[in-house]
Amino acid sequence: MKKYYTIGLVLVLMCAVALIVYGTYLNRTGENKITERMENRSIPLHGEKARFRSIQPTFVLDTINFYSEEMADAVALIDGQIVEMSVEKNSKVSRGQHLFTLQNDDIPLKIQQAESNIARAEAQLANAKSSFARYQRLMEKDATSKEKYEEAQMQYLAAEAALKESIIVRDQYKVQAGRQSITAPIDGEVLILYKQMGGFVTAGTPIALIGNFRRLYFSMPLEDQFASHTRLNETFELHFKNTNSLRKAYDTEFAAGNKGDAQIFSAHVLEITPPLNEPAEMRKIVWEVDNSVGLLEPQTYNGVMLKVSTPRRALTVPLAAVTGQDRNSLFVVTQDNILERRAIKTGVDDGTYVEITAGLREGEMVVTSATTGLESGVKVTITTIDE
Repeated sequence: MKKYYTIGLVLVLMCAVALIVYGTYLNRTGENKITERMENRSIPLHGEKARFRSIQPTFVLDTINFYSEEMADAVALIDGQIVEMSVEKNSKVSRGQHLFTLQNDDIPLKIQQAESNIARAEAQLANAKSSFARYQRLMEKDATSKEKYEEAQMQYLAAEAALKESIIVRDQYKVQAGRQSITAPIDGEVLILYKQMGGFVTAGTPIALIGNFRRLYFSMPLEDQFASHTRLNETFELHFKNTNSLRKAYDTEFAAGNKGDAQIFSAHVLEITPPLNEPAEMRKIVWEVDNSVGLLEPQTYNGVMLKVSTPRRALTVPLAAVTGQDRNSLFVVTQDNILERRAIKTGVDDGTYVEITAGLREGEMVVTSATTGLESGVKVTITTIDE
């Protein structure tokens, strides 16, 4: 009985040992398989190769402030009452064109008085001239004293000066009479009428605002990395993203042929300060805009996009590939399909692709899908747009 007990105990122990050994084998095999699977695991991502493309650099502006260099007031140069208005609001006018007539009742009276003074001065001059001529003849015959001769000469010169002064006064009043007619200071359109028919104005009072908005201007500061991509006289396309922004402040007229909210405006670089050949971190760019369609006015607009008209070649990647607020890094996929975070320098973009100025070579694969949580060293499987 003892013998069978011993044999059974040995068999149980052998089974237990066998189970332990088998369990250890399974555990090690499972760990090896998990390790192998982890090592061979790859994250599926989308990517695209860096390549040279033709892009149209684009600047998106939250606001833009247009101004005109041709706005001026038609100003009254004398006191008077408005007795004639030759224009209305939105009238087209030319420089020097008659706009208003003022009436100053004092001016005709002053001119009449000046004419009387001139006539009196002319009579006094004639008498003084005759007297002086008589004393000249007497002086030649030694029939008068030198003192009387010189006195006659002084009276003649004084009468001559008095006549000239009277003429000057009369001419000044005539100039004032001419100022009763108010003309347009520039070519343009009547934007505002400050005064109405019959109103009394004093010298220096604006009566109407004239403006010419065929050419408008705006400026903005740019960092050198962006400003260096612009050139003097380079042409841009100006788009308005906010289609409700083309409102009117001065209620000017629209020109024929405009496309309303779909209008694309032409703008060219008028000034770059400091010039591009001088070192600077910031530069001021001034644009001139063709507004011959009459849709724009000097005011602030929201949601504007500037696009360079002529495409340029540049090494680019999709904007989606760039990370960081400063757009200074991205993930590159090595030949072994391993992720590598790369520091880069970017330039301009066209809203889809961004220029790479340093840190990347043509043909390198970059990740374009979501990069949140990715780290260098991770193995990935890349699917390109073509695939």
